[in-house]
Amino acid sequence: MAAKLKKGDKVVVLAGKDKGKEGTISSVDPKAGKAVVDGINIAIRHTKQSQTAQGGRIPQAMPIELSNLAFLDKNGKATRVGFRMEGDKKVRFAKTTGDVIDA
Repeated sequence: MAAKLKKGDKVVVLAGKDKGKEGTISSVDPKAGKAVVDGINIAIRHTKQSQTAQGGRIPQAMPIELSNLAFLDKNGKATRVGFRMEGDKKVRFAKTTGDVIDA
């Protein structure tokens, strides 16, 4: 099945402790149905110092369910994502505006 949300998409959080916050998807795990969004769902990881990395309490973005994210259209409003055929190519489009997301 084609992915409705992809890496680099601007999204808004619909539910949870970060509800209403916006961010950009940095990675997607389709098998688990989760995505990592920059600055969202931050957890403190206690890491030991190594030769290359500083130790201490490091904030890290944790995965969030794809169902709790909504795509942001060009107007900055949350929208659902649909698919349609344009010629012989399958493209994503915003349901609110009807605009094609990726050409």
